[in-house]
Amino acid sequence: MSTPSRKDRLRPLELVGMAAVIAIFIGVVVLGSTRQLMLSLIFFGVAFIVSLVFIAMLSLAVKPNEAEIDDLDEQNHPKSH
Repeated sequence: MSTPSRKDRLRPLELVGMAAVIAIFIGVVVLGSTRQLMLSLIFFGVAFIVSLVFIAMLSLAVKPNEAEIDDLDEQNHPKSH
């Protein structure tokens, strides 16, 4: 059984990081326009959850390429030595 590459292991962190960046931007915009910290934190939380779900749905919609299909087949049917 092969271990996933570093890129494969860090992929979920990249998606969470993108969602966090979007949420921070929304939180800062709300804080700058309303000057209410609590409202900004609420918008930050909602934006984080919504953007995380949206990014996850987009990543599920992407079709795997040939290399990913071969890797999935190999994982499902390991070759015996």
